[in-house]
Amino acid sequence: MNGEGCTKNGMCGKKGEVADLQDDLIYVLKSVAFYNQKARKAGISETSTDDFMLDALFATITNTDFRKSGIQKRIERGFQIRDRIRQGLLDNTAFDENDLPEIATLTTENLSERSGVLATEDEDIRSLRELLIYGIKGIAAYGHHAMMLGTANKKVLSFIEDGLVATTDDSLTVDKLISLVLKCGEKGFDVMADLDKANTDTYGNPEPARVNIGTGENPGILVSGHDLKDLKQLLEQTEGTGVDVYTHGEMLPAHGYPELKKYEHLVGNYGGSWWRQKQEFESFNGPILLTSNCIVPPKESYVDRLYTTGSVGYDGATHIVAEDGKKDFSSIIEQAKTCKAPVQLEKGSIMTGFAYNAVLSDADKIVDAVKSGKIKKFVVMAGCDGRHKERQYYTDFAEALPKDTVILTAGCAKYRYNKLDLGDIDGIPRVIDAGQCNDSFSLIIIAQGLMARLGYIDVNEAPISYNIAWYEQKAVLVLLTLLRLGIMDITLGPKLPAFVSPNVLKVLVDKFNITPNSTIEEDMERLLK
Repeated sequence: MNGEGCTKNGMCGKKGEVADLQDDLIYVLKSVAFYNQKARKAGISETSTDDFMLDALFATITNTDFRKSGIQKRIERGFQIRDRIRQGLLDNTAFDENDLPEIATLTTENLSERSGVLATEDEDIRSLRELLIYGIKGIAAYGHHAMMLGTANKKVLSFIEDGLVATTDDSLTVDKLISLVLKCGEKGFDVMADLDKANTDTYGNPEPARVNIGTGENPGILVSGHDLKDLKQLLEQTEGTGVDVYTHGEMLPAHGYPELKKYEHLVGNYGGSWWRQKQEFESFNGPILLTSNCIVPPKESYVDRLYTTGSVGYDGATHIVAEDGKKDFSSIIEQAKTCKAPVQLEKGSIMTGFAYNAVLSDADKIVDAVKSGKIKKFVVMAGCDGRHKERQYYTDFAEALPKDTVILTAGCAKYRYNKLDLGDIDGIPRVIDAGQCNDSFSLIIIAQGLMARLGYIDVNEAPISYNIAWYEQKAVLVLLTLLRLGIMDITLGPKLPAFVSPNVLKVLVDKFNITPNSTIEEDMERLLK
């Protein structure tokens, strides 16, 4: 709030009590990680904790689980898991319970006095610990989606534990924490690669697709969030029912996957970015399924049509749980049949599906356009959207870009400009949408592939600039990934994170030349050099 922190209510709409419980949950996870780290080193397998760890971290991301009960249940389960691991260590190894750190002696009685962010007094250490935890939350979100498709990376999961424990170690210096923050970016690349492989192995390589943004006459179900497996199961269960399925927000890229777009009743994308949902969900008329984060506290007018699943939750919405990996969406489908068709908000179409496989298969055409001077610059405008008026900057920036520039985008930031008529360059769209926020991985592969074909060894010397919008923890992870890859001169906005202390910001500026965005004219001059 105001670049200072949330003091009344959360910017996402959470109440203070839920925010406090989230802090408690994170601290419990640190205790679980401490004992699981010991068990791992002792050769005791604790794979059953992986799903819990990812879900619990994911639940604390902005706009995910607003339920006091949902966070409390995870805290209780965390203590149960922690105690089971501890007992396993006592039973199987010469585990010494003497001289244990504070995190190992955590109880329900002393939890709240230890868990607050401000318990770390040194501003710079606190800043780096929070930066690391936010990055780990981003890893957990992508890791959770990958795990739902049967993919788990033990090295990434081990880093989550090691990173959480590191935030309790008072002996770690600023330099050591900076190294861990950058290693978090390295693991961010790995987990995004894992999720990309899980998605493409399951649903095929995305293909460029033109997506209808109008509506039909049938009743519909609107799917928002990020989880493609949930969408797939819903499409299977709605086939032949007379109910259409629409995507919303970050689910738009689903239209590019062959195994999803083959369903004829996946008819289009409704509305825009996550923050518009109060108006868009109300006018949709049918039920809405939230598959992951990005929920906004709903209006009473449609909360009875709101369903959540996975890590996301809200009191008043119906929560659907999986049984043996499958989810029964029949209640949503039956309600949809009783609803009116969606109110049409707009007409036309938008493009998506430009992941690295599709773009690099047509790389010669793009390379020729660069060599001929028809494309002078690529500008990466990925990241998050938000409701504040200052984010109009990204729309205005996109409109002001010269016609010989191409925007590479991923995440919900694209809704600031993906419906503009920016045209194309010899058939190459001037907005290339790689997909969801995790598909920033795809943008990295595209940039590396194109620049290699153009003869650049150092991507920082290539005709590509970065104007990134951030909002929440997954965007923090994407930023750390870019820094770990050595990307310089990133413009970041619309405001710099309040949790980054002046000294830590100075390190990032000195090492990577991160620049806050300013005016369109000044940023344009710098980014188009």
